[in-house]
Amino acid sequence: MNFKKKYSAKKGSIEVICGSMFSGKTEELLKRLKRGLFAKKKIIVFKPNVDVRYDEKKIVSHNKNQINSIIIKTPKEILGFVTDEDIIGIDEAQFFNTSLINICTILANNGKRVIITGLDMDFLGNPFNPIPQLLSIAETITKLHAICVDCGDLANHSFRKNNEKKLIKLGEQDIYKPLCRACFYNLQKTNN
Repeated sequence: MNFKKKYSAKKGSIEVICGSMFSGKTEELLKRLKRGLFAKKKIIVFKPNVDVRYDEKKIVSHNKNQINSIIIKTPKEILGFVTDEDIIGIDEAQFFNTSLINICTILANNGKRVIITGLDMDFLGNPFNPIPQLLSIAETITKLHAICVDCGDLANHSFRKNNEKKLIKLGEQDIYKPLCRACFYNLQKTNN
Protein backbone atom coordinates (compact mmCIF):
# COMPACT_ATOMS: atom_id res chain seq x y z
CA MET A 1 0.00 0.00 0.00
CA ASN A 2 1.21 3.47 -0.80
CA PHE A 3 1.02 5.43 2.46
CA LYS A 4 0.56 9.17 2.36
CA LYS A 5 1.90 11.57 4.97
CA LYS A 6 -1.28 13.69 4.85
CA TYR A 7 -4.51 12.78 6.59
CA SER A 8 -6.91 10.78 4.47
CA ALA A 9 -10.70 10.94 4.38
CA LYS A 10 -10.94 7.73 6.41
CA LYS A 11 -10.89 8.00 10.17
CA GLY A 12 -7.88 6.35 11.79
CA SER A 13 -6.81 6.20 15.41
CA ILE A 14 -4.09 5.17 17.83
CA GLU A 15 -4.98 3.23 20.98
CA VAL A 16 -2.37 2.46 23.64
CA ILE A 17 -2.82 -0.27 26.24
CA CYS A 18 -0.13 0.13 28.90
CA GLY A 19 0.71 -0.91 32.42
CA SER A 20 3.05 -3.12 34.40
CA MET A 21 3.88 -6.73 33.72
CA PHE A 22 1.05 -9.15 34.55
CA SER A 23 -1.61 -6.44 34.15
CA GLY A 24 -3.39 -8.03 31.17
CA LYS A 25 -2.16 -5.80 28.32
CA THR A 26 -1.85 -8.60 25.77
CA GLU A 27 -5.15 -10.12 26.88
CA GLU A 28 -6.85 -6.75 26.23
CA LEU A 29 -5.19 -6.50 22.81
CA LEU A 30 -6.42 -9.98 21.91
CA LYS A 31 -9.94 -9.08 23.06
CA ARG A 32 -10.00 -5.97 20.84
CA LEU A 33 -8.61 -7.87 17.85
CA LYS A 34 -11.17 -10.65 18.24
CA ARG A 35 -13.96 -8.05 18.42
CA GLY A 36 -12.61 -6.62 15.19
CA LEU A 37 -12.72 -10.04 13.55
CA PHE A 38 -16.27 -10.53 14.80
CA ALA A 39 -17.16 -7.18 13.17
CA LYS A 40 -15.70 -8.52 9.90
CA LYS A 41 -12.71 -6.16 9.99
CA LYS A 42 -9.40 -7.20 8.48
CA ILE A 43 -6.61 -7.35 11.03
CA ILE A 44 -2.85 -7.76 10.99
CA VAL A 45 -0.74 -8.24 14.09
CA PHE A 46 2.96 -7.63 14.80
CA LYS A 47 5.37 -8.47 17.57
CA PRO A 48 9.09 -7.79 18.07
CA ASN A 49 11.53 -10.54 17.17
CA VAL A 50 13.05 -10.41 20.67
CA ASP A 51 9.83 -11.60 22.35
CA VAL A 52 9.98 -15.39 22.16
CA ARG A 53 8.75 -16.16 25.69
CA TYR A 54 5.68 -18.24 24.82
CA ASP A 55 5.87 -18.68 21.06
CA GLU A 56 8.16 -17.48 18.28
CA LYS A 57 5.34 -16.59 15.86
CA LYS A 58 2.22 -16.02 17.93
CA ILE A 59 1.22 -13.41 20.44
CA VAL A 60 0.32 -15.34 23.58
CA SER A 61 -1.12 -13.90 26.78
CA HIS A 62 -0.32 -15.15 30.27
CA ASN A 63 -3.74 -16.86 30.11
CA LYS A 64 -2.51 -18.76 27.01
CA ASN A 65 -4.91 -17.02 24.61
CA GLN A 66 -3.17 -16.44 21.29
CA ILE A 67 -3.24 -15.06 17.77
CA ASN A 68 -0.93 -15.41 14.79
CA SER A 69 1.45 -12.51 14.29
CA ILE A 70 4.18 -11.28 12.01
CA ILE A 71 7.60 -11.07 13.61
CA ILE A 72 9.51 -7.86 12.87
CA LYS A 73 12.84 -6.41 13.87
CA THR A 74 12.07 -2.73 13.20
CA PRO A 75 8.83 -0.69 13.07
CA LYS A 76 9.53 0.34 9.47
CA GLU A 77 8.86 -3.27 8.37
CA ILE A 78 5.19 -2.82 9.30
CA LEU A 79 4.56 -0.61 6.27
CA GLY A 80 5.74 -3.42 3.98
CA PHE A 81 3.10 -5.80 5.32
CA VAL A 82 0.03 -3.59 5.74
CA THR A 83 -2.33 -3.50 2.73
CA ASP A 84 -6.09 -3.25 3.14
CA GLU A 85 -6.31 -4.19 6.83
CA ASP A 86 -8.57 -2.11 9.05
CA ILE A 87 -6.89 -2.85 12.38
CA ILE A 88 -3.18 -3.13 13.13
CA GLY A 89 -2.14 -4.72 16.43
CA ILE A 90 1.37 -4.18 17.84
CA ASP A 91 2.36 -6.07 20.98
CA GLU A 92 5.28 -5.34 23.35
CA ALA A 93 5.99 -1.94 21.79
CA GLN A 94 8.55 -1.06 24.46
CA PHE A 95 10.99 -3.31 22.58
CA PHE A 96 10.89 -1.02 19.52
CA ASN A 97 12.70 2.27 19.01
CA THR A 98 11.03 5.66 18.70
CA SER A 99 10.56 5.26 14.93
CA LEU A 100 7.38 3.39 15.92
CA ILE A 101 5.79 6.77 16.68
CA ASN A 102 6.07 7.94 13.07
CA ILE A 103 4.93 4.56 11.70
CA CYS A 104 1.81 4.57 13.90
CA THR A 105 1.06 8.17 12.89
CA ILE A 106 1.33 7.30 9.19
CA LEU A 107 -0.98 4.30 9.65
CA ALA A 108 -3.59 6.26 11.63
CA ASN A 109 -3.44 9.16 9.17
CA ASN A 110 -4.27 6.65 6.44
CA GLY A 111 -7.43 5.44 8.16
CA LYS A 112 -6.04 2.52 10.16
CA ARG A 113 -7.00 1.69 13.73
CA VAL A 114 -3.67 1.03 15.45
CA ILE A 115 -3.75 -0.80 18.80
CA ILE A 116 -0.46 -0.89 20.72
CA THR A 117 0.50 -2.61 23.96
CA GLY A 118 3.58 -1.96 26.05
CA LEU A 119 5.14 -1.40 29.42
CA ASP A 120 4.92 2.28 30.27
CA MET A 121 7.78 2.00 32.82
CA ASP A 122 10.96 -0.06 32.87
CA PHE A 123 12.13 -2.12 35.86
CA LEU A 124 13.67 1.01 37.42
CA GLY A 125 10.37 2.91 37.33
CA ASN A 126 11.42 5.18 34.45
CA PRO A 127 9.28 5.90 31.35
CA PHE A 128 9.94 3.17 28.77
CA ASN A 129 10.44 4.49 25.22
CA PRO A 130 8.55 4.77 22.92
CA ILE A 131 5.42 4.36 25.07
CA PRO A 132 5.37 7.89 26.63
CA GLN A 133 5.39 9.53 23.19
CA LEU A 134 2.74 7.13 21.91
CA LEU A 135 0.56 8.02 24.90
CA SER A 136 0.79 11.69 23.95
CA ILE A 137 -0.51 11.12 20.39
CA ALA A 138 -3.09 8.41 21.14
CA GLU A 139 -6.82 9.00 20.91
CA THR A 140 -7.44 6.29 23.50
CA ILE A 141 -5.30 5.25 26.46
CA THR A 142 -6.02 2.26 28.68
CA LYS A 143 -3.79 1.88 31.74
CA LEU A 144 -4.10 -1.54 33.30
CA HIS A 145 -2.88 -2.64 36.72
CA ALA A 146 -1.73 -5.92 38.15
CA ILE A 147 -2.07 -6.82 41.82
CA CYS A 148 0.89 -6.08 44.09
CA VAL A 149 2.20 -9.47 45.19
CA ASP A 150 3.57 -7.97 48.43
CA CYS A 151 0.53 -6.08 49.79
CA GLY A 152 -2.47 -6.74 47.51
CA ASP A 153 -2.96 -3.13 46.29
CA LEU A 154 -3.03 -2.13 42.61
CA ALA A 155 0.38 -2.61 41.04
CA ASN A 156 1.82 -0.35 38.38
CA HIS A 157 5.53 -1.26 38.65
CA SER A 158 7.45 -4.25 37.30
CA PHE A 159 10.11 -5.10 39.88
CA ARG A 160 13.10 -7.14 38.74
CA LYS A 161 14.02 -9.68 41.42
CA ASN A 162 17.69 -10.01 40.45
CA ASN A 163 20.52 -7.49 40.15
CA GLU A 164 20.76 -7.61 36.33
CA LYS A 165 21.24 -4.00 35.11
CA LYS A 166 20.53 -4.57 31.39
CA LEU A 167 17.41 -2.59 30.40
CA ILE A 168 15.81 -5.36 28.35
CA LYS A 169 15.70 -8.72 30.11
CA LEU A 170 12.96 -11.13 29.03
CA GLY A 171 11.36 -13.01 31.85
CA GLU A 172 8.22 -13.96 33.65
CA GLN A 173 7.39 -14.48 37.31
CA ASP A 174 10.80 -16.06 37.82
CA ILE A 175 12.45 -12.66 37.23
CA TYR A 176 9.71 -10.02 37.73
CA LYS A 177 6.92 -9.28 40.14
CA PRO A 178 4.23 -6.60 40.03
CA LEU A 179 4.36 -4.09 42.89
CA CYS A 180 2.48 -0.99 43.99
CA ARG A 181 4.34 2.32 44.28
CA ALA A 182 5.08 1.98 48.01
CA CYS A 183 6.33 -1.61 47.87
CA PHE A 184 8.38 -0.87 44.74
CA TYR A 185 10.17 2.13 46.23
CA ASN A 186 10.72 0.38 49.57
CA LEU A 187 12.43 -2.51 47.75
CA GLN A 188 14.40 -0.09 45.56
CA LYS A 189 15.77 1.65 48.69
CA THR A 190 16.63 -1.72 50.27
CA ASN A 191 18.49 -2.93 47.19
CA ASN A 192 20.56 0.27 46.68
